[in-house]
Amino acid sequence: MSHVHPTRPGVPEPTLTSDTHVPRRKPGSTGTSATAVIPAQNKGPATHGPVRGLTGFNAAAPVEAEALLLSCCHSLRWAERVAAHRPYPTLDALLAAADEAGYDLSRADLDEALAAESSALPHPDAPPAARTALRAAHAAYESSFGHAFVISLDGVRPGERLDQVLAGIRSRLGNEPEEERVIAADELRRLARARLAFRLTEGLTARHSGP
Repeated sequence: MSHVHPTRPGVPEPTLTSDTHVPRRKPGSTGTSATAVIPAQNKGPATHGPVRGLTGFNAAAPVEAEALLLSCCHSLRWAERVAAHRPYPTLDALLAAADEAGYDLSRADLDEALAAESSALPHPDAPPAARTALRAAHAAYESSFGHAFVISLDGVRPGERLDQVLAGIRSRLGNEPEEERVIAADELRRLARARLAFRLTEGLTARHSGP
C-alpha cells in the first residue's frame, strides 16, 4: 500500500493536542473516563520549564527539547534526532525534520511510540449509544492489533470527529497486521506534526496528567 507524505497541517484546534489523556488500557479493556475528549492519545514526560515558540525550542536545554518532543511522539530516538538538529530557521523546517525522522522509525521505535498512545474516548456529552459503540470499537481494535487506535483529526470539524473515529476503526479492523502498522505509523507522524505545530505556535508547555 502506498501512502502520500503528509503535507503541513494548519494549526490544530486545542482538542487535537489536548494535554488531558486517559491511562493506557490493555487490549480488550472497555474502561472509560468521564473527562476524556476526542482525541485522547499521547502520554509523555513533563518539561522542566516552559518551551515557548520556535526560539524557545531552539534555545532549550536538550532534556527540555526532547521532553517536549516526546510529548508529541514517544520515541526516544525520534526525539533525540529532531532535537539534535537544532537550531531550525523556521517552524516549517522543524516540521519537515519531524516528518523525516518519523519516516525513519524502526520497528522497535514504532512499538515504543504506539505503546504510549491512548485510545480516544467520546466527549462526556455524547449520547450513551455512541459512547458504548466507541468503547466496543476500541476494544476490538486493541484486541486485534495490540495497541491503541491512532488517527489524526486535523481538519475534521468537532461535530464530525466521533463519526470519523468510528468509521476509521471499522475500516481498519479488516487490515492485515503489517498493513495496519503502516497506516498507524502514518497517522502517528501526522499526529506528531500537528501536536508539535500546536504546542510551539501556541507557546504551550508539555504538561500531562498521565504517568
